[in-house]
Order: sequence, then C-alpha cells, then structure tokens
Amino acid sequence: MPLMGSVFLQGLALSLGLIVAIGAQNAFVLRQGLRREHVASVVFFCALSDALLMAAGVLGMGQALGERPMVAHALALAGAVFLAVYGWKALRRALQQNGLLANEEGNGLSWAAAMAQAAAFTLLNPHVYLDTVLLVGSIGAQQPAGLQPWFVAGASSASLLWFCALGFGARWLAPLFAQPRAWQVLDVLIGLTMWVLSGMLVMHLFNSL
Repeated sequence: MPLMGSVFLQGLALSLGLIVAIGAQNAFVLRQGLRREHVASVVFFCALSDALLMAAGVLGMGQALGERPMVAHALALAGAVFLAVYGWKALRRALQQNGLLANEEGNGLSWAAAMAQAAAFTLLNPHVYLDTVLLVGSIGAQQPAGLQPWFVAGASSASLLWFCALGFGARWLAPLFAQPRAWQVLDVLIGLTMWVLSGMLVMHLFNSL
C-alpha cells in the first residue's frame, strides 16, 4: 500500500506541475467560473478529458502520436487558428464596456456553445497532448503494470482539483468583476495570451518542418 500511495503522489505532483500555468484552457475555465455559466459541465469535461488522455498515454498513445509527425503538425495549425480567432474575439469584447457584466442577459454562452469551446480548448491544444499523452503517459508507462492505474488516478485527481478550484473558486473574485472595467482587463489579458500562444504554436510548427 505505501508503494501505491507513492505512485499516486508522483502522478499527482507531476500533473499539478504541468497544469498550474496560464494557458488557453485555464483562461476559459476561469472566465466561465467568473460568469458562473455551466461551470460544473466545463470543469467535469476538462477533468475527464485529461484523465482519458493520461490513461491513453500510459497505454501507448504517446508513442503512436510521436511516430506520426504530420498529425502533430495538423493539430498545431488547427490550434493556432482557433487561439488566434478566440483572442480576437476577447479583444473585441474588451471594447464593449456595456457587454461585459457577468449578470447581463443575452451575453452568455449556451450550454452547447460552452461545451464546444471547452472541447476546442482541450482537443485543439497541442500542449494538452504533449503534457497529458506524451509526458505524463511516458512517465506513467514506466511504472510497473500493477501500479499504472494508481499513477493515472493521482494525475487525474490533480486535474480535477485544479479545475474545480479554478472554476468554482472564481466566484470569490466576483465582487472585483462586478465592474465592467475588470472584465475589460481580463479580456485583454486573455486575448493577448491567446495570440502569444498562437504565435508560439506557429513558430514551433515552422521549426519542426
């Protein structure tokens, strides 16, 4: 049992170290949490996706993707386009002072739209595959076969804890974001972050060709 706990903590620590960073997916979960829109669904989807990708990586998908560079290139290009468009939309929102209040009617996302964006941020982000499938998967695959589920469980728990803290904990910041100016600043930061990430993906794509 102590060995199982040690493997569980290894997966937990590794996943936390990778996921606790400013990124497109985290920025989206934070904004949904601040707006209190479909938070549970978004958090559950992101956490479940991470768990499935980590499990797939441990089972060998990481090696399979590594042997197919064209798939990785196509994924990087699609992700760069998506991030650039989302960044442009965030910056456009920042110019609309009257459209950023968290409780304003008609400005929120439907459940389907929120889940579609959560899926795009998760599945069109090459860094998600690099972190969950390749890195976590390769390290988890090195564990003894009987302990691999404990490693995946630890890594998946880290994702669940982080997304819950990000999504549900954002409500504590609600008083700050009661002012449209705060939403403008957030959207500017999100927009610039999306553009920087998009540019980094394009540069990485060209450097890998």
